[in-house]
Amino acid sequence: MSIKSKSNKSTPQLELFPRISEIDQAEGEKQIAELQKIVDYEIKEYTIELLVHKYKEGEASETNDIFIPKYQRKFIWDESKQSLFIESLLLGLPIPYMFTADSPENEGRSEIVDGSQRLRTLRYFLENKLVLVNLEKLTKIEGFRFCDLPLSRQRRFKKKTIRLIELTDKADWEVRKDIFSRINKTPSLLSDMEVRRGVYEGKFLDFIQECAGNIKLHMLCPVSEKRTEREEYAEMVLRFFAYSDRYMKFVHRVDEFLNTYTEDMSKYFDATQMAEDFENMLDFVEKHFPYGFKKTENHASTPRVRFEAISVGVNLALKERPNLKPSIPVVEWLESITFLDQVTTDAANNRKKVLGRIQFVRDKLLGTR
Repeated sequence: MSIKSKSNKSTPQLELFPRISEIDQAEGEKQIAELQKIVDYEIKEYTIELLVHKYKEGEASETNDIFIPKYQRKFIWDESKQSLFIESLLLGLPIPYMFTADSPENEGRSEIVDGSQRLRTLRYFLENKLVLVNLEKLTKIEGFRFCDLPLSRQRRFKKKTIRLIELTDKADWEVRKDIFSRINKTPSLLSDMEVRRGVYEGKFLDFIQECAGNIKLHMLCPVSEKRTEREEYAEMVLRFFAYSDRYMKFVHRVDEFLNTYTEDMSKYFDATQMAEDFENMLDFVEKHFPYGFKKTENHASTPRVRFEAISVGVNLALKERPNLKPSIPVVEWLESITFLDQVTTDAANNRKKVLGRIQFVRDKLLGTR
């Protein structure tokens, strides 16, 4: 049987890229050298028992060696996900490294950057607060708590080790910010707002968080429990201030627009004036919008684009006319096809749509449209 020789033609993918010249190589190497920074880290290994102890010890007084910073999301793993993690440990399966950071302001304490859900699960299991459910392999121990395992198994479990990669205090702030942002890019990890709280932590985001807890905001603008856990109210409040301040400068990519605004405000912001604007906006919406930010009385969750359009449009109108009283009832245009078209399609990164819905509300309230 004869065998035909294969063609010597180059693969199409390789032909797409020209040969790299020595000049290009030199330029590439120069850029790597310029942007390369000190990324100093240590690999540590703790037994589960010691890791949980370091996390728990002195928790109330904030003197524990390992801590979960406030920007980290709340504990959201359900019992099934927690149980599968414990099952993996019991079976001896590989576990991803946790990621921590040390810094001078933490006084030698280690901040959990990635791994808070796993650390909390370990604590709850050792404290007998987790009942194992929906296991894939160890079906005979479903319904068990830690204390239900034989004593010998308990001891072996506590002696299992967890590895951590810890960024040392030699790495500068830019390196920390970049690593934190990169490690949490996947949606299943942290939301954009949760990442911001880690990267830009400070007085401005504390202020945003305070506004996000406003009772009137929650009453006028309900969101689902899941969205609330992912910092949705803080995201909405940040968008309100950012668009109110510089919506005309928005071009594309909401996340980059909000990140730039947050970084700028971290240097200086007028908390008193901003809080007053926020409260005035909420008071106006409560008085003149029959369902607040909701589409109807029975809607249980508010889309971001609807909140943006109404809140920012109201604020801009009040800036021009502080004692504003709508010349026509809001409901006459709030339920119009034109407005619904503006807020039904998200188009969050579309400049024309963003400007259009904000200006529509502003102009209708001012009577200029």
